[in-house]
Amino acid sequence: MFIETEGTPNPATLKFLPGRDVMGLSTADFASAVSAVRSPLATGLFALPGVARVFLGGDFISVTKNDEISWQALKPQVLGVIMDHFVAGLPVIEDGDTDFDEEDIDEADREVVDQIKELLDTRVRPAVAGDGGDIVFRGYRQGVVRLHMQGSCSGCPSSSATLKHGIENMLKHYVPEVVSVEQVEF
Repeated sequence: MFIETEGTPNPATLKFLPGRDVMGLSTADFASAVSAVRSPLATGLFALPGVARVFLGGDFISVTKNDEISWQALKPQVLGVIMDHFVAGLPVIEDGDTDFDEEDIDEADREVVDQIKELLDTRVRPAVAGDGGDIVFRGYRQGVVRLHMQGSCSGCPSSSATLKHGIENMLKHYVPEVVSVEQVEF
């Protein structure tokens, strides 16, 4: 098994591409070992010293490290855990159910929300996934779009600029009802 690695705009995060499906069409973001109990793969990665966050994308795994370890020391260990996991044929997520919080929207805004989601899915999410992350729509009220950044985007030094200058400007251009974009946590 050959696993490629790519850097991300977040220097604390590397993207690992195992050459196979990881999560398919869904994603999973784990900010701690406690939140990762339903994923044998994420649990294995959190067992490594220095792993601070694990994001499972469609065909990649993003691992964020803390400042106490270098990528030179951690990268081979991460590669070993990923390889062992897939060679053993273990599931990525044991419980097939994913927990999604309700979106905060007014049904009167459904048409605007659909336009926003279409733009996010076609223009934003592919670019963000290329950098080892994801962006999740959380709500829309009174012209304010609320988004949650995941994976390498979470805690990335450039994520605020991407959110405000890139995504907000694009949404305002295509959807005049959008006034601003805010980052929210789950």
